[in-house]
Amino acid sequence: MEIRDTPLAVAEAFAAAWNDYDAEALAGLFVEDAEFVNVVGLWWHDREHIRQAHAYGFRKIFCNSHMKLGRTAVRDLGADVAVVHAAWTLTGQESHENREAGKRRGVISFTVQRQAGGGWLAVSAHNTDRINGAETHIAAEGTLNPAHYGNQPDA
Repeated sequence: MEIRDTPLAVAEAFAAAWNDYDAEALAGLFVEDAEFVNVVGLWWHDREHIRQAHAYGFRKIFCNSHMKLGRTAVRDLGADVAVVHAAWTLTGQESHENREAGKRRGVISFTVQRQAGGGWLAVSAHNTDRINGAETHIAAEGTLNPAHYGNQPDA
């Protein structure tokens, strides 16, 4: 486990570990009892489960993927806590038919905390897919469909 020297370095190291398909390095960015919510709402409750889930994904459909960070923002919440947001794009994911899936976009948020040694680790992360033109989802027949609010007047 390597502690990062800035809050933003946690997000940058996450993308680097992703691109190396290194679940151990990725999980090492988190405190032992960290929380992680993935893009579909799966919720992992500690570093080991975060590692296992990403190792599985790297073996199954992310083994040729590449994550690139875009816009980032860091908001200090005190001397020892910050929130980091990072927009990302993902290419090279494989579908279940062993074909390359299309490009994905999203935002990942980390809550990071300064550790006793002075570096930073994530205590929580939440990853979200972004869908062009979507402002929400509509549930219908067991699926979620992207939708926009439209021109409805405020109630």
